[in-house]
Amino acid sequence: MSKEAKTTKEIETINVGIVGHIDHGKTTLLHKISGKWTDTHSEELKRGITIKLGYADITIYEDKGTFNKDGQGTAVRHVSFIDSPGHEMLMATMLSGVAIIDAAILVVAANEGIKPQTREHLIALQAKKIKHLIVVQNKIDLVDSEQAKKNYADIKALLKGRYDDAPIIPVSAQQGVNIDEIYKAIMEIPPQPRNLQGEPIFLIARSFDINKPGVSPDKLKGAVLGGTLRQGILKVGDELEIKPGIVIKEANQYHYKALKTKIKSLFNGTHQVQELTPGGSVSIETELDMVLGKKDSLAGGVASYHGKLPELSSAIKLKFSLFPEVLGAGVGTKVEPIKASEQLMLSINTSMTVGLVKRISGNIAEITLKVPVVTFKGDNTCIARNFNNHWRLIGCGEIL
Repeated sequence: MSKEAKTTKEIETINVGIVGHIDHGKTTLLHKISGKWTDTHSEELKRGITIKLGYADITIYEDKGTFNKDGQGTAVRHVSFIDSPGHEMLMATMLSGVAIIDAAILVVAANEGIKPQTREHLIALQAKKIKHLIVVQNKIDLVDSEQAKKNYADIKALLKGRYDDAPIIPVSAQQGVNIDEIYKAIMEIPPQPRNLQGEPIFLIARSFDINKPGVSPDKLKGAVLGGTLRQGILKVGDELEIKPGIVIKEANQYHYKALKTKIKSLFNGTHQVQELTPGGSVSIETELDMVLGKKDSLAGGVASYHGKLPELSSAIKLKFSLFPEVLGAGVGTKVEPIKASEQLMLSINTSMTVGLVKRISGNIAEITLKVPVVTFKGDNTCIARNFNNHWRLIGCGEIL
């Protein structure tokens, strides 16, 4: 194990999500913070927007009271960043990213101000019970002082009653201004509680085939799972079960078959390790056929030891609360009560599924799911309703 890998294992790791409206500079900001461009998917490069979750990791060092990522001083915190898409059509992907973070950076462009997805992403953070927020007032170089002050006041008003104590940092990502203040704000986030006990629960946010064209058969790698370990410990050589797994069609009926595999290697960010503990954006190389990992086909699943995961849920009981108005659409539409027989989209951990409301009793809903998922009692759930072919957040809930 390299000296750097050993260092990052010994210090605390925290997951930080980058969220905000499209084109407010999230990916450019993350490049300045981490040195990595997370838009690597071909369609992302063509369109200039984030489509899939992006990842980057750094180690923050302290040197005489200042913080950097350049190895100067003492290593004090390892940070895994998750870059979420800002486009309204990709809200489901953003919610999957929020499911695996400890804290968030909300990016607001000073020259454009607060936009629909700014509000929608902020309420999603609340719904997922993300307690720690840093606001980056980006593109500060494109506005004069009066506009900057007005934008700052608008942000403060937006945060009121939600994240009153969140720092607001004026930044120019393009010019590299105040990046060190972001490191400082990240260091002020308190250590996160980690549960090393119990059976491991690995939430899968991405899955990959990492083999390049033309690689020789003896060097082929198995499917890779990306996500976070919610609790427990995983080690190289452990045998895993993945649910829901793959879809099997038999006699015109579809059902899910759990996958069984073994851990070949583990990575905490870019550092290869022998075991994983909770915290950080991590990946698992498995012995699964690489085809099974293509195009995030296993995203939304959960992995643990054989026989330790609960049975798939085709129906759930949800205690919910509704927002006063529909967010993200740019209009103040009141949220109407949930009705029996309507379809809702539910975000449960890193999975997304559509459910049909079977029964309503006060703020308790019984919902049958189109795609079964692995659920745990107390899981936070975001609820979306279809408005003109767009899923909009209308509330949040807790699985009973």
